[in-house]
Amino acid sequence: MAARSLRRFGTVFSLGGSPRRGSLYFRGSHCVFSTAAQQRSTGDECGPEDPRDEPKHPLSDCALEHKAIKLEEQVRDLTERYRKALADSENVRRRTQKFVEDAKLFGIQSFCRDLVEVADILEKTAESAAEEAEPSNPNPTLKKIYEGLSLIEAKLQSVFAKHGLQKMNPVGGKYDPYDHEIVCHVPAEGMQPGTIALVTQDGYKLHGRTIRHALVGVAVESQE
Repeated sequence: MAARSLRRFGTVFSLGGSPRRGSLYFRGSHCVFSTAAQQRSTGDECGPEDPRDEPKHPLSDCALEHKAIKLEEQVRDLTERYRKALADSENVRRRTQKFVEDAKLFGIQSFCRDLVEVADILEKTAESAAEEAEPSNPNPTLKKIYEGLSLIEAKLQSVFAKHGLQKMNPVGGKYDPYDHEIVCHVPAEGMQPGTIALVTQDGYKLHGRTIRHALVGVAVESQE
């Protein structure tokens, strides 16, 4: 037949139509029929892989959400650590500044304790001179000594006040164990019990801090 061609013993025998649709092979006594689809499948298996057919492994929405939550937790943790570190640094700065300020204010505390003893001696001397310089005693020299001691005492107290050192005036006030030390009890005559009736030694404060307690006598009810 003109439309058919035959090759025997290893030749291709095509039956009408395009070889794309089908081909009949004679190899020895065996006949093999392959289609175009089978040829394409065989070519895909043997040929290079199509990059468009490569399997893709994108992160799932669940994995992305989990990763975002984890990153947010890390950000919150780092932010909290930063705030704590900043707060600690600020506290250290404030404590250091307070320490420096206290050192400036109270660095003369020991010196002031020594000075108030000098003030005690000066005050007692001035009181003794005042007793001797009474109007009944016409000694002008003693009077001048008393006036000089009074001026020195006033100037010394002024210098004390300039540097934050002040004498306590507890008479008539309530007893405070942080400022006063009881040395005796006196009958309460016109005073409420528990108040300070007299002072045997002056107390001093430096910028509000007691550097020497006042020795006081506290009024108590008289027992008849």
